[in-house]
Amino acid sequence: MTEPLRAVIADDQALVRAGFRMILAADGIDVVAEVPDGVEAVEAVRRTRPDVVLMDIRMPEMDGLEATRRILTGAADQPRVIILTTFDLDELVYEALSAGASGFLLKDVTPEHLVAAVRLVRTGDALLAPTITRRLVERHARTAPPTDAVGPHRDLAVLTPRELEVLRLLAQGLSNAELAERLHLSETTVKTHVGRILAKLGLRDRVQAVVTAYETGLVRAGGPQAEERPAEQP
Repeated sequence: MTEPLRAVIADDQALVRAGFRMILAADGIDVVAEVPDGVEAVEAVRRTRPDVVLMDIRMPEMDGLEATRRILTGAADQPRVIILTTFDLDELVYEALSAGASGFLLKDVTPEHLVAAVRLVRTGDALLAPTITRRLVERHARTAPPTDAVGPHRDLAVLTPRELEVLRLLAQGLSNAELAERLHLSETTVKTHVGRILAKLGLRDRVQAVVTAYETGLVRAGGPQAEERPAEQP
């Protein structure tokens, strides 16, 4: 028998924690700890070894950003972290994604979407809201120092031309189905390409791939679609 998915909820509002716990428990997800701040979140994760952490971005003692960094640094069996925020495009969410969080949700998420998100990030397919995540990354990428114009970061040289193409489209927020349609490939082949990109670049999931695409200059922020940047071919 498969063991139930294990979750930790970190939020400074008791009612939020209780509501999320009831929603997850009703779907068979085992909430192994509920904590009110980042310090206790780090300790609870070390003690209970959950699969997924629902992490409020703004908490006393230690915020969700620093807690996420500490949870995802050095641990051999790291959980997936979903950032919870009250405000769309919270200024700290981008930093949390860069620190290794697997996605984010607004606190007014429906019960169905909450459960689906928790189960989804456990599989590694973590780009929960592609268009919102892309808009978030674009907004912060605009304020970052301009990248060198000679080409993408040298780490991307390990990717094949097709993998670079897939990474560009990931950065535009396309799902696997949309990637398959755009590239005239099967979804299975797309998943294979995505998996190889993550493995070659040492990335946790699709969210980190999107952040990497912008931060390396493979694509640039601007407009409804990311402006593609010519890439050096390996």
